[in-house]
Amino acid sequence: MAKRKSDEQDVQQERRPVAWLRGEIKTPPFTAQGRKEAGDLLRLLQEGVKLAMPQAEPLPIVGPRCGALRVRDGAHNWRIMYRVDHDAILVLEVYAKKTKSVPQEMIDRCKKRLADYDETVKQAAKKAPQKGKGA
Repeated sequence: MAKRKSDEQDVQQERRPVAWLRGEIKTPPFTAQGRKEAGDLLRLLQEGVKLAMPQAEPLPIVGPRCGALRVRDGAHNWRIMYRVDHDAILVLEVYAKKTKSVPQEMIDRCKKRLADYDETVKQAAKKAPQKGKGA
């Protein structure tokens, strides 16, 4: 049975948006092929696919639902650090991997970005009008 256009729209509506807290994927320094691979991996996360090695590695040291996409691009190994939330994919950092482990300063920076983001969301929820409360 052929897919209807409305079926395709339903799939697109289910994708979580990508929110960039830091970093970008552009050419240069990414090659066009590296940019495409990174975009494909982010799309899979948006669609709810749970990625594992070798495409992604979990990073519980940064926080729950956090990980790093692994993009091999020419002579570089890139990492795209992210967190999967119920309503979005948060990109925390994009960097060229040069050491065997994630640098502690990178972990600390990502933890701070998440704490700031979570606090902003919490404050916005307090200010939003409550549903179901009558005047």
